[in-house]
Amino acid sequence: MSTDLVTVEIGAVTVVRLNNPPLNLVSLDVTEALTAALARVEHDKEVRAVILAGTGNRAFCAGSDVKEFPSLAGRVAEGKLISENAMYNRLAELPVPTIAAIEGNALGGGLELTLCCDLRVAASTALLGLPEVRLGVMPGSGGTQRLPRLIGLARAKELILLGEVIDAETALSFGLVNRVVEEGQAESAALELAETLASRGPVSVREAKAVLNTTLDGSLSEGQASELEASERVFSSEDMLEGAAAFVEKRVARFRNR
Repeated sequence: MSTDLVTVEIGAVTVVRLNNPPLNLVSLDVTEALTAALARVEHDKEVRAVILAGTGNRAFCAGSDVKEFPSLAGRVAEGKLISENAMYNRLAELPVPTIAAIEGNALGGGLELTLCCDLRVAASTALLGLPEVRLGVMPGSGGTQRLPRLIGLARAKELILLGEVIDAETALSFGLVNRVVEEGQAESAALELAETLASRGPVSVREAKAVLNTTLDGSLSEGQASELEASERVFSSEDMLEGAAAFVEKRVARFRNR
């Protein structure tokens, strides 16, 4: 599937690519195109991992199209954020693991997109931040909610309230990205991770992601109960039997996602 603004390469490792260079801005049209792309991905049983990338090396995504802002005065929720948040949530709730390949800058709504992914790989030259307050606005597509959950409230306040932009190594030290690689290597490094994820038991990976996503929303006992329920489903799968047999027989498991 492809559009002018977003392309999708479906496979066990699926690549969803923002195709609006040089900045790959999250315009209203891009939001619509990404929504359609994610709907396609979430229902394809072949997919075992997803890479989110941008076209070009200047920016993974530099955020919203500021030229749209004046038309949104007094109606930003209705005109932009409700549909945008629904798309971001759709990305965050994909059942398979997702990796953001950050080649170039990830700013504003672009960084918020990466926060919806499970893992983030950044090129050493990438800059990351939520600088919205510099424009007299604020993060509106999950930044104030997802960033504190990822790096802690103090660091999140530092980045959001000051509107600071940080380099990739600082982002790594904050826990904002998982890995930093050489310039031009973000997507290939993400592909390596995605291929590893795709080789794991898909039922167990899917269940583990679902439980992890609710870890911070409840008590320890509630989380343990969810973990036990997920484990029951995993141990009822054919993939569990195949994984155990492959281990005993010292061969590579042939998981069938069931």
